[in-house]
Amino acid sequence: MVTILDRIAGAPRVRHPEKAHRPDQEVLRKPDWIRVKAPTSKGYADTREIVKTHKLVTVCEEAGCPNIGECWDKKHATFMIMGEICTRACAFCNVATGIPSVLDHDEPARVGHAVKQMGLSHVVITSVDRDDLADGGAEHFAQVIRAIRAATPATTIEILTPDFLRKDGALEIVVAARPDVFNHNLETVPSNYLTVRPGARYFHSIRLLQRVKELDPSIFTKSGIMVGLGEERNEILQLMDDLRSASVDFMTIGQYLQPTKKHHPVKRFVTPEEFKSYETVGRTKGFLLVASSPLTRSSHHAGEDFARLRAAREAQLAKSA
Repeated sequence: MVTILDRIAGAPRVRHPEKAHRPDQEVLRKPDWIRVKAPTSKGYADTREIVKTHKLVTVCEEAGCPNIGECWDKKHATFMIMGEICTRACAFCNVATGIPSVLDHDEPARVGHAVKQMGLSHVVITSVDRDDLADGGAEHFAQVIRAIRAATPATTIEILTPDFLRKDGALEIVVAARPDVFNHNLETVPSNYLTVRPGARYFHSIRLLQRVKELDPSIFTKSGIMVGLGEERNEILQLMDDLRSASVDFMTIGQYLQPTKKHHPVKRFVTPEEFKSYETVGRTKGFLLVASSPLTRSSHHAGEDFARLRAAREAQLAKSA
């Protein structure tokens, strides 16, 4: 599932040039609870054809998501906008790193058409980091949201954004487009940032999520982390408190899986029982929803989770009335 080389104009290109000369890391054998079947269904093939026909990129493919077979069989795909090359070089991520291409101004319309053709009631839009753009791609996000609204007004929209670090005014542009869910992942605990997510700043990400609520309290906010990167349990509990201090509604927790020998190693596989414990603790801390399991990913079951999230908010409001 993982690509080591890409081919552009017939010539091989190293997918992760910044990792090429790093020493190989041991790849631990996956436990039984992590294993998934290879995608072979007709639904998977149909979704793949729609994505190819519209010349779109999905994070499902680029990041080597283990749930691609299940999601694509149901015609659920997470579209990755603004190209397939990221300006960051996170140690966990399989998305290609390098100098991105210019923005494709026809992409928003193609995304809107694809969402309509797939008949999606809920769609997730993410992107690569575009530190090369003055607004970090904020206006492009807004254009995609508007194009989906125009093509299929009943579809609810969830976005998974980069951090817009040092891009003043970018967040306000995205929030003004009024997505239904604003997701920005912390990815890991702060003690891991220098080695796992060196281009980001933990408390900037917390503040980004908090600012969304200040700008538009009606938008659901969401954030996710991976475990198995060497974090301690008490660090995860503190991270939960940090998210709740920013009024984040929904948290996802999943197992980190190492894409290649050049990526950050898996320090350990967290058991299903531990994931269940994190879910229980998260609910007691006040999250409307917590999804926590070995194969949980940001957009896994996003449509079903959005329905649960909305129901949880309605129940909370009814209780406080």
